[in-house]
Amino acid sequence: MLENALKLIRELIEHNYKAYIVGGFVRDYLLGRESQDIDIATNATPKEILEVFQDGFLPTEDYGSVVVNKYGIRFEITTFRKEFSYQDHRKPVEIQYIDDLYQDLLRRDFTINAICIDENGQIIDFLGGRDDLDRKLIRSVGDADEKFEQDALRILRAIRFSTVLDFQLDEEVREAIQKHRELLKELSYQRKKEELDKMFVSGRAAQGIEMLLSFHLDKYLDLVRLKDVKNTNSLIGIWSTLNVEDIYPFSNNEKEMMKDIRDVMPLNNYDPFVLYEYGLYVNSVAGEMKGLDKKKITESYNSLVIHRKKDLDITSEEIMEALQREPGEYLGDIYDDIEKEVLYHRLSNDKEHLLNYIKKHYASV
Repeated sequence: MLENALKLIRELIEHNYKAYIVGGFVRDYLLGRESQDIDIATNATPKEILEVFQDGFLPTEDYGSVVVNKYGIRFEITTFRKEFSYQDHRKPVEIQYIDDLYQDLLRRDFTINAICIDENGQIIDFLGGRDDLDRKLIRSVGDADEKFEQDALRILRAIRFSTVLDFQLDEEVREAIQKHRELLKELSYQRKKEELDKMFVSGRAAQGIEMLLSFHLDKYLDLVRLKDVKNTNSLIGIWSTLNVEDIYPFSNNEKEMMKDIRDVMPLNNYDPFVLYEYGLYVNSVAGEMKGLDKKKITESYNSLVIHRKKDLDITSEEIMEALQREPGEYLGDIYDDIEKEVLYHRLSNDKEHLLNYIKKHYASV
């Protein structure tokens, strides 16, 4: 990815612009971690960037960035700028394009995100970010109070980086989080969820949750059940415990799955009918949160006689023919009955056995 990113910034330089790789990609490159997207900083304006990369596009008109998809990579190219005053502790009200990389870096959040790579692959580090990487430290660029007042989302970003990277928070950052944590109330639930999702899927969810609780951020994030999250790195499992679908944004499918996980929590996740009714994934997530053996849950699920209704060796038409009846709600009752009988091995999943059972129990109903 680095070579392709260098090719892209060289294209800008060939058009007489300055350009550098900056941000998360550089941080992760130095840490030996993989990155998906790459941020580029340049003195070219959005209009000039689009003249160089004609297939680029502006994701938002007022942000000053152009997205370019090239070499199978998503590049976000942002013009050097200064930002003046912030609205709702999140968005700059006014930006000014500038021609100075150093001044552009001063507006960024943390030193580890302000390291650059030039067209020759050389590291540029004006703000001591590399030392902070070595020290495993999250330190703000400039005054932490000012940074968090400007953009309250940086509070969650600080904790997310600390969680994902297993870094410590600088003392000034810790004090600023305590001082400005109430500003989290003013952020959209969408933006808060994006940061929390990254924290929860990091493989270090427990550490992240512990840090959120240590700063009492559960109150300001409206996550009153945060302390109840146990034994899971499953994103959907964590959110199902938090039970905040009424305020945080989720798809209908996610809401349904979280409800199923909550419904199955008090049940026996090894039970054949519970496994059949709710499926392997939901039972595995619930089982993990309860400290059950996931391998045993999987083995129990795989050993089920049937996994779905159509696995039964009988059809609705055959049931109706056997009983000489028209379609009706009774079919659902019969299926519910024979599913359980087959799952608990009290009835063989064989057409003849199933028909005999149905005739015996339902012929006179």
